[in-house]
Amino acid sequence: MKSLKPLLLSIAILSVVTGWAQKFPLKPLPLEDMSNFKTTGSNWQIVGDVVMDRTGGMKTTAGKGILLNNVGDKDHDILEKAGKDKDQATIEGYKVLTAWEHGDLELELEFMMPKGSNSGIYLQGRYEVQLFDSWGVKSPKYGDLGGIYRNWESAPGKIYMGKAPIANAAKAPGLWQHMRISFQAPRFDAQGKKTENARLHYVIINGVTVHQNLEIPLPTGGPLDQKEVPLGPIFIQGDHGAVAFRNIKYRSLGAKTATTSEISYKYFEGKFKEAKELDGKTPKASGKIAAVTTEVLELEDVSGARFDGMLNVPEDGEYLMTLNSTGGVKLLIDNQELMNNERPDSWWDSKQSNLQLKAGAHPFTIYYYKDAGYMPPRLAWIIEGSAIQRSTLTAFGSYPPNPNPSSSIYVPVGSKTRLLRAFLDFNRDRSRRLTHTIGVGDPGGLHYIYDLKAGNVACAWRGDFVDATPMWDDRGDGSFRPMGVTQFTYMGQTLGIINSASDGFPADYKEEDFKTKGYAIEEATGRPIFRYSYKGIEVEERCYPSLDQNSLVREIALNGTIPAGTHLKLGEGKDIIAMPDGSFAIDERKYYIALAADAKASIRDFNGKKELVLPVSAGIVKYSIIW
Repeated sequence: MKSLKPLLLSIAILSVVTGWAQKFPLKPLPLEDMSNFKTTGSNWQIVGDVVMDRTGGMKTTAGKGILLNNVGDKDHDILEKAGKDKDQATIEGYKVLTAWEHGDLELELEFMMPKGSNSGIYLQGRYEVQLFDSWGVKSPKYGDLGGIYRNWESAPGKIYMGKAPIANAAKAPGLWQHMRISFQAPRFDAQGKKTENARLHYVIINGVTVHQNLEIPLPTGGPLDQKEVPLGPIFIQGDHGAVAFRNIKYRSLGAKTATTSEISYKYFEGKFKEAKELDGKTPKASGKIAAVTTEVLELEDVSGARFDGMLNVPEDGEYLMTLNSTGGVKLLIDNQELMNNERPDSWWDSKQSNLQLKAGAHPFTIYYYKDAGYMPPRLAWIIEGSAIQRSTLTAFGSYPPNPNPSSSIYVPVGSKTRLLRAFLDFNRDRSRRLTHTIGVGDPGGLHYIYDLKAGNVACAWRGDFVDATPMWDDRGDGSFRPMGVTQFTYMGQTLGIINSASDGFPADYKEEDFKTKGYAIEEATGRPIFRYSYKGIEVEERCYPSLDQNSLVREIALNGTIPAGTHLKLGEGKDIIAMPDGSFAIDERKYYIALAADAKASIRDFNGKKELVLPVSAGIVKYSIIW
């Protein structure tokens, strides 16, 4: 029999075990008033909406849902004088602190900044994740968006020089941006001595991981206090420019964990199709063990086990259970079936279920059985709750690594334009798969995917090119994934004929109307020129980065007889706002569309959405997608 010594998983290994499984939902932070924050200066307020112009202007509307720091010119004068006079109390008045404190924390939010603004989120009031208008910065430093700020200490042993983000994930000023943080608080012994530094498991901005498994040994610059503590509030810097927040969600984790105890097992040999078949068999072995583990199996295949024990939860609440397994598995808690996967031949499955539990001990039973010789036995049981640490309840050896691992397959661009045909899951949604797409990679780092079946740019991004692992690993599924700050636009045709409010742009491909003619390669640049015809209109399209590499230019040439009502759809979404600089902010300010000054685009309502449309005739139309 194999060794039954359990070994708890570290958080790093746990992230691999849980795979793509859904995590416990975060708790929304209400933004109806300032009651969730400590007393602050008048520069902090709750508003209903905010529009920030790319050039620096800002307008707000009354209401609820957005936390806004509106630092004006007068405030800058006050703060500058306070700094010169060392009036720390005045500077402190421009901060906002949560009324609650946290240890380990998962935090998710959206933020918006105008041009040139500077703020920061201090975890426990001591470790700053920088917020900054870093749009267009080529080599980000610790002071750029997502950077971990340095401190200003000079004594040996107290200096921390900060950490730059590994990529610039910033969007243009005035757009809503997304951030997710997983933070581990410093650890202390019974005497209060620090035994482990604070750590960021990850910081993800606009879908790009900018930090992973980063240790922060000391407080960063400008903390609430230099003394590190188990608990502290979030504080947000409010003295260096405007910043807005919405959709703040969090999960503050205590030191408590769920555990198992009084575990016994029964080991069986044979082919089992259902869990109940194990109960009718005489076990070949049985005994007491410290943790549930597949290591009790003497045969790697055509065998199974039943585990019985107690699940101990530290407090009343909702809990999320995850079972990852090769083979069949069934879980009962309090004699009630929670999950059942009757797949003895499965190579890998993940099942999840939520339930309410009272604090205390709950009897559990797990059946595990396997008839899949191409994979070793693998079983991981994971639990998490609203305020407890995520825990793996099975032993380390119960879930060995995949015996046939494969490295990710990344496709670089190189020094020339690169083209790659594949499927695209629009907005990362498999149910919205586009099958006639081509990725175009530019050496300057701005890329896009063109839908040949619709004559449309489906998405564009800055950063590395594509992850082709889903397309080429093993059998593959034919799809690739953009690898940077990705902005999806819309599905369907760019070109349509609209003569009434009920006319829509074609959403489905009709061969009799739309005829793709593929693409030619522009000799000087290596870039594709896309060609198609729509109802007799001949179209050629070139897409290329702007000179500053911050936006994608679409240049669409239309020739032939152009019917009345011919329009281009430039963008769609829940809302579209005409900005003071002449551009349009699309879909709750996710990206901008900028046209020539003489272009007369309009916003229309169609099918519950807003559309930005432009009437066209023969000639060339040019506009930019900015994000």
